[in-house]
Amino acid sequence: MKLVKAKLKPFIGQWLIDDMETWDQEYVNMETRGHFTFKKDGTGHFQFGLVQGEMDGRVEVVDGKDRIAFSWEGQEETDTASGRGWAVIENRELRGRIFIHLGDDSAFRAVRSRKANIYE
Repeated sequence: MKLVKAKLKPFIGQWLIDDMETWDQEYVNMETRGHFTFKKDGTGHFQFGLVQGEMDGRVEVVDGKDRIAFSWEGQEETDTASGRGWAVIENRELRGRIFIHLGDDSAFRAVRSRKANIYE
């Protein structure tokens, strides 16, 4: 179990969304700065536009790279929503895809927040 937690370390913290394939940046930052936040236990939360959720993540190895795969539950506007997603770290950016169950999906790119990391 400690090996898995060590693999989580690069993902821990807040990542600010710089780009999404499906939604423009104005929507992404509509209510708050769009972000993904991972905690040291693999849980976390995200929000972009009117979509927000609580995540449960696990690190897995795909094509020789560590990636965090997560399921999530939350809301899309005022409706209950859920889904899944994954992300890898490439060139110091978090890159991945998020899926809304029976709805849209989008690739995303995010950069680590510069504020102190309170999630470790």
